[in-house]
Amino acid sequence: MQNETGKGKRPGTGSGSAVLRPKPPGRTKHLLTLVIILLLLWASARQTDASFSELFEGLPNMLDLLREMFPPRWSYFDNIVQGMLETIRMALIGTTIGAIIAIPVSIICAGNLMPSRWIYYPARFVLNLIRTVPDLLLAALFVAVFGLGPIPGILALAVFSVGLIAKLTYETLETIDQGPLEAMTAVGMNRIQLIVYGVVPQLAAQFTSYVLYAFEINVRAAAILGLVGAGGIGLYYEATLGFLEYDKTSVIILFTLVIVLIIDYVSTKLREKLL
Repeated sequence: MQNETGKGKRPGTGSGSAVLRPKPPGRTKHLLTLVIILLLLWASARQTDASFSELFEGLPNMLDLLREMFPPRWSYFDNIVQGMLETIRMALIGTTIGAIIAIPVSIICAGNLMPSRWIYYPARFVLNLIRTVPDLLLAALFVAVFGLGPIPGILALAVFSVGLIAKLTYETLETIDQGPLEAMTAVGMNRIQLIVYGVVPQLAAQFTSYVLYAFEINVRAAAILGLVGAGGIGLYYEATLGFLEYDKTSVIILFTLVIVLIIDYVSTKLREKLL
């Protein structure tokens, strides 16, 4: 745009136009938000009988516990290697089973792939129900059914993995490009061919990332499932804590930390290459 002198003029600066800019939030809104947060914190602390005085009174006991945990009893390390390997195997098998089951579940839950809401709404409800139950409670239920050992832990991790992976996958399914699917439908492909040739190529990298993420979480979860008798390194947690052998417990904690950090690093690098 040019004025009478031929010089350029900014759009929206003419006499008949006005630039409307959103007003920044006022101080009243910030103060009101702060007051609401403080009231929620105060009400939560009051209902749970939590207080800073109890926290400060308990600090000396926490320091005493740390003194008993250090130095770690490194001679106990040989006893927990097999338990840690069992924990990793449980997480690996449970994640694999859960990922396989999550594929058809996520397709049923996706609104753009299922023709009727009478199909995907009930499927989503069941999926939310699965995700509501904690993995530790699942392990306790499976222990009651199958007895002590790694099998209940594997089943608990598999159910948890289905809930997590299927939830993330069906949400991603609903955002895929519909153009290839419409073109394949126009040339007469059936629903299975649409999924194999139109959905899988768009979803493979994200799905693999979700499986790796679930595996990371399951390694941490499998470490405590032994507290209810579901196998893994958790059995050693229960034994050492029960006998107040905190120097042995610190060895288990440090070993678990190293394993988790290694798995997190490897999974992060794999996800970076995939995405």
